[in-house]
Amino acid sequence: MTTPGKHYNYLFGPVPSRRLGRSLGVDLTPYKTCTLDCVFCQLGRTTVKTVTRDAYVPVADVQGEIKTWLGEGGEADYITLSGSGEPTLNSGFGEIIEYVHENSSIPVVLLSNGTLFWMPEVRESAANADIVKLSLSAWDSVSFEQVNRPHEDLDLDRVVAGQRVFRKEFSGKLWIEVFLIEGMNAASRDVERIAELVKTIEPDEVHLNTAVRPPAEDFVQPLSRERMEQLTDLFHPPAKIIAEFPLDKSAHIAATEETIMEMLQRRPCTARQIADVFGMHLNEVSKYLGKLSRSGRIGTRSMHDDTYYAAKGGKSE
Repeated sequence: MTTPGKHYNYLFGPVPSRRLGRSLGVDLTPYKTCTLDCVFCQLGRTTVKTVTRDAYVPVADVQGEIKTWLGEGGEADYITLSGSGEPTLNSGFGEIIEYVHENSSIPVVLLSNGTLFWMPEVRESAANADIVKLSLSAWDSVSFEQVNRPHEDLDLDRVVAGQRVFRKEFSGKLWIEVFLIEGMNAASRDVERIAELVKTIEPDEVHLNTAVRPPAEDFVQPLSRERMEQLTDLFHPPAKIIAEFPLDKSAHIAATEETIMEMLQRRPCTARQIADVFGMHLNEVSKYLGKLSRSGRIGTRSMHDDTYYAAKGGKSE
């Protein structure tokens, strides 16, 4: 966690990550400001869909929080630009990367959907990161529209072309994440088409994910681990499965989970309500809710277009 008793507006965690160990998150956009409105997004529907880059979050304020966190002995395996929207929309994200490198030895990861890498200025800033994760879960304009619901100014061919150029310019590690949804983009032939595009980008690693956390849309269905394992060899290099399935032995954060459980035993709550009560970032809340869901301790119900979480067998049932 960030320093106990210290309130941060833009930092969250460190949170446990299968790919990144203990990762300190840096949130560079307002909630759900993104270039896409992906049907599978764990944070819900996009409220501000845009391709306009701007100073959505003051760079100086973010740098000040990182300085404070480092000065108070903050430790993490990585500092990750991610959060509740698309970080490359922030016109100053490159300055944040440079600041971390100048003031610490902690490597920087950029978690991006990769839709703005056709812009030279985005590629130039991103090239300073140690690891960059981009996304590609479609193979043509129709599937792009169905799965990712992009801003009207985005074109998949241009998006992929920008990622290819970035690979040639970038000397760090490049990962591509492919999010698979049953009945939408997970048929073998469709995954083969995605894999063909991914191969042209030449990533160092390919990561397969699916909807193991509550998605933005109720119709989104996850693939089984067995099905995903059947698809890994379609990719070059062979893909790694990063989805946190129920049998995974992920880190247990007892105090936070138990406090959330006590709250959900009293009444159903949305992720936003839990975040507000405990002063947590939505990404942190999502991690803990995912673990509680996988262990069978909580369930979900929909009401007024919101997802509510409730303890199973508790007072709220």
